[in-house]
Amino acid sequence: MLRDPVSRYLSEWKHVQRGATWKTSLHMCDGRSPTQDELPTCYSGDDWSGVTLTEFMDCPSNLANNRQVRMLADLNLVGCYNLSSMNESERNHILLGSAMNNLKNMAFYGLTEFQRKTQYLFERTFSLRFIAAFTQINSTRAANVDLSEAVRRRIEELNYLDVQLYEYAKDLFLQRFQYTRQREHQAERLKRREERRWLREQREQSRASLPRRRGYGGGGGGELATTTEDYTSQVARCFSVILALC
Repeated sequence: MLRDPVSRYLSEWKHVQRGATWKTSLHMCDGRSPTQDELPTCYSGDDWSGVTLTEFMDCPSNLANNRQVRMLADLNLVGCYNLSSMNESERNHILLGSAMNNLKNMAFYGLTEFQRKTQYLFERTFSLRFIAAFTQINSTRAANVDLSEAVRRRIEELNYLDVQLYEYAKDLFLQRFQYTRQREHQAERLKRREERRWLREQREQSRASLPRRRGYGGGGGGELATTTEDYTSQVARCFSVILALC
């Protein structure tokens, strides 16, 4: 599940502000965890409780920055957490490309901002059905943060790789959604067409199995017409016999 980068960043800030830490995360890459020099901590003490948004943004080693790209990309391609292995521009280009490629090759991913469409794609991709419909909740802690335009721009700058990834992800997601809907509608049309064809064949078979009838005007022939003619002839002969006897 991907999320709008600004909302996701604010949500993590609120989470950390309440006392959450990632101390149990090993950040394993290429068989080892990063050193203290490669990944300095942003705070001293047990946690970062009460951190202001400004303090949160000011830490250069804050893993909240571009978290979605980093977690989707192959970090081995850039020397893991060793920032001295290549220049920042090249590193960011490789990370973003790797994250986009890995996302594209996933059978499914969803977007927090599109809950119903996410449910629809999941159900069609895996032929499963949820027992309850997804609910779109927009009144989150992140949504309730009052941001100035300058602060919003700063967050977007800190997460500019995530911003690019999210735009790519949203475009690809909506393409997948439209394609799946069109394919489903086409399958429904083909099903209805087959049902109509089957009904036509059944009606034609029913008509073919009925005896052919001839009207009283004398057109056509069939069993019913023959039976009527025989009966009339027999009645006529009976009257002839009766008259003869009289």
